[in-house]
Amino acid sequence: MPLLTIHHKTVYRYARPVAFGEHRIMLRPRDGHDLRVLDSALVIDPQPMSLRWIHDVFGNSTAIAAFDERADTLTFVSTATVEHNPADTFALTPDDAAYFYPFLYDDEEFPDLQQFVTPQYGDPNGELSAWARRFLDVEAPTPTFNILSGMTHGIRESFSYRKRHEHGTQHPLDTLQTKSGTCRDYALLMIEALRRLGFAARFVSGYLAMPTDSAHGYVGGGSTHAWVQVYLPSAGWIEFDPTNGIVGTRDLIRVAVARDPRQAVPLHGVYLGPPDAFRRMDVDIKVVSVGEDAAERETV
Repeated sequence: MPLLTIHHKTVYRYARPVAFGEHRIMLRPRDGHDLRVLDSALVIDPQPMSLRWIHDVFGNSTAIAAFDERADTLTFVSTATVEHNPADTFALTPDDAAYFYPFLYDDEEFPDLQQFVTPQYGDPNGELSAWARRFLDVEAPTPTFNILSGMTHGIRESFSYRKRHEHGTQHPLDTLQTKSGTCRDYALLMIEALRRLGFAARFVSGYLAMPTDSAHGYVGGGSTHAWVQVYLPSAGWIEFDPTNGIVGTRDLIRVAVARDPRQAVPLHGVYLGPPDAFRRMDVDIKVVSVGEDAAERETV
């Protein structure tokens, strides 16, 4: 089982000392049968007056920091070592309820899944729905895996990845019309398209481990990453990364899950001061194997 260490450093810089409001930090990896946190630490400078941990409505680990002093920089350094055991790519058999689409969710599960089935963004002219239906076979039923895999790889192959420095996630229709976006934009597009087909889908925020094998052709490393989870009867929540064409958890380190991207912002807070006081934000993220991490420290 590979051991990975995630280093995440964020520095906010200001032209003059400012006061800080409450900050919410969502950087600790999410434990599961395929991911176990062995060690984690969060260092904040200046040191907060108080720091408490909670589980949010989705069970994500969230730290809440409150401050009582001014400073011209605010630094967050999160370090975590995880044991990552990626699950095998899921395989449904013809006997599984979700092998073919359309399928029905169990009556006992549907009330808990409904929030992830209901679209959250408008589609007044049906463009998003029409695009989603392109992944269905002309004659029903369609193998469910073909829909999910086809959409995952279709976005990767037909859209142009671009980094965007603005905060937030663009509307799925903007992503569809421009055929470009960030990993968060791709994830939201796929989620909303799948919801219009009746799938339960949710947003995942985390990190991407960049393999040394460049043949993978991954994009989105060096920053937080985003992808999709889809719930299937008999299979549970399955990961799909439309940015890199990944099915399953290989090279994906989950931090948070949410109904909407706005609920899984890695770091969010406010400062108290004039608008022109803010200068810039610097982010440095590395995901390395424990062996690589030790070698780097030896050469420093």
